[in-house]
Amino acid sequence: MNSRSTATDKTLAMLDALSEHTRLGDIAAAAGVPKATAHRILQGLVANGFARATGTGEYFSGPRLLALSGRVLRRLDLPGQVRPHLEELHRRTGRTVHLALRSGDEAVYAVKIEADKPYRLASRVGMSLALHCTSIGKAVLASLPDEEVRKVARRTGMPRRTPNTITDPDRLLDELATVRARGWAEDHEENEIGVCASGAAVVDHTGEVIGGISAVALAHEATGSDERLGREVVRAARAVSRALGSPSEV
Repeated sequence: MNSRSTATDKTLAMLDALSEHTRLGDIAAAAGVPKATAHRILQGLVANGFARATGTGEYFSGPRLLALSGRVLRRLDLPGQVRPHLEELHRRTGRTVHLALRSGDEAVYAVKIEADKPYRLASRVGMSLALHCTSIGKAVLASLPDEEVRKVARRTGMPRRTPNTITDPDRLLDELATVRARGWAEDHEENEIGVCASGAAVVDHTGEVIGGISAVALAHEATGSDERLGREVVRAARAVSRALGSPSEV
């Protein structure tokens, strides 16, 4: 191989390793490149938005990679057996429905089915969303051990998006305990003023939580905890998980 193809192979190997590892040494080992080379490639990826450095020695997928994955997923439109379950949730609830996939300490919208309303939500395929203040994000976090949730909280800093955003890790863990017991997560204007959502986790064929789905509406259309809506979202999330080959229900 010439030097250009070798450099390309190394960069692609680094991107692949970045999807599974966060520490420089682990990324370098998984990619099969020297640590100094890995550091140099990572700096280039960070500079171009394909990776994100936390400042504490960890690296995650960057915004350009998230947006790219969203555009690819939009063109592929996911397997045909998944979208019908999202459309059924949309039909049964009348709300905007999302499917988002986890990517490191964020998630990225992969599918959006807009509600038949005179308004349009700001979300779009390829857009990233925080885990601590969204219904899909909290559903994903609820699948993790508390200590892993604390690590995510430390890395992200739990930025305040609205006056309702939970920014304290202990309060977040209390809510996640409720999510685990109830089966679905709720967002009461925590990510965006005027917008509420219910979300549930999605499991793939390996049994891993890979993201979640949500049903979203304006706050004046949602009053308090809507148990019926939550159960509809859980039902749809389980159907999507089965379509992805999940060995068990969420």
